[in-house]
Amino acid sequence: MEGLQRTISDISFELTKEALVVAGNNVPLPPISEVEAAACECCGLSEDCTAEYIGRVKDKFMGKLICGLCAEAKGWKREEALKEHMSACAKFNRIGRVYPVLYQAEAIKQILKKAKTSNGGIKSAVTAHRGGRIGRTSSCIPAVTRDICDPTVVVK
Repeated sequence: MEGLQRTISDISFELTKEALVVAGNNVPLPPISEVEAAACECCGLSEDCTAEYIGRVKDKFMGKLICGLCAEAKGWKREEALKEHMSACAKFNRIGRVYPVLYQAEAIKQILKKAKTSNGGIKSAVTAHRGGRIGRTSSCIPAVTRDICDPTVVVK
């Protein structure tokens, strides 16, 4: 039995060596962050997030917790809006400063085009602006004066 030797695994040797080094340095372990289920305020998708991550997302999106998918969609819309704004500014610098009347006419044309392509056309945009009230088409004063001047009308 003299030829038998006990073997020690390399991994267990490294772990005991590491444990001795850590015990000698008294290095504290990093804290384990608590994970909580957070729901997206846009689509309702629930994700497991740390409180730190939730804080960063809320800071980025004006206090709203938005998931990654909605944040990507918001980024695309922001890019589209920026492109549209830049083209409007370029158009204004090209036409508006030199020919302000043409620029105003073009703006009215764009407004009418948008109103026409929206649901219901121009009339629905005008009535929606009024809040559903019935607009007055003519004055009622001629009818009132006619009733007052007409002697055949019987007043009770």
